Amino acid sequence: MVAVILLSIATFVSTFLGGLFAIKFKDKLHYIMAFAAGVLLGVVAFDIFPEIIRQVNIYNFNSVEVMIALVAGFLLFHILEKSILIQHCHDEECFTHHKHPNIGIASALALAGHSFMDGVGIGLGFQVNPTVGLLVAIAVISHDFTDGMNTVSLMLANRNTDKKSKLLLLLVAITPVLGAISTLFFHVPAKFLVLYLGFFAGFLLYIGASDILPEAHSKQSSYRLMGLTILGTLFIFTITRFI
Repeated sequence: MVAVILLSIATFVSTFLGGLFAIKFKDKLHYIMAFAAGVLLGVVAFDIFPEIIRQVNIYNFNSVEVMIALVAGFLLFHILEKSILIQHCHDEECFTHHKHPNIGIASALALAGHSFMDGVGIGLGFQVNPTVGLLVAIAVISHDFTDGMNTVSLMLANRNTDKKSKLLLLLVAITPVLGAISTLFFHVPAKFLVLYLGFFAGFLLYIGASDILPEAHSKQSSYRLMGLTILGTLFIFTITRFI
């Protein structure tokens, strides 16, 4: 219980610092994002997937159902993200440049929604076992830094004020804490936890591959950026060998 609360608070700090970082170091964001993408890939490959395999073997679950949950997690967040764009863009220029205050606000609210689920992911991870909870928390803390950056970047890029951007940043920062705390009041069956791990893996893969990594290379690609992504993956691989 204490670990869940403390780690959820760490997500708040990470998200808020990410937003402040985006304001102060706009030209360095791609380096952080490249590393964070590697971290997410590493958590999925070296922590969540092995735990799913272990749980499937222990309880003799249907592995296809877990893969369906993974695909559902990936596609759900893809659909939500693109639906926001479709809803608020009505001409070619909008789709090309994505510049509209409502898009920034809607995107920030979507980030708040999935940040809440990030917190739920930490809590449910601890319901599986402490190691899974800790590594899920590392993944969440890592990518919540980019959530903070993305919140501010999306708001400012879509012509919102600094004040409004900071208010949305605060909302996105507090939601994972609320999500993690909510899991202290309920426990779910083992099969649901396995399905949720599959769903969460799909979500992390989407965020890493479709959002963070493309954004890291949006201005230019370099061996340094690729190296940081590999370093992020190796970082999680190393941690999983000792925990």
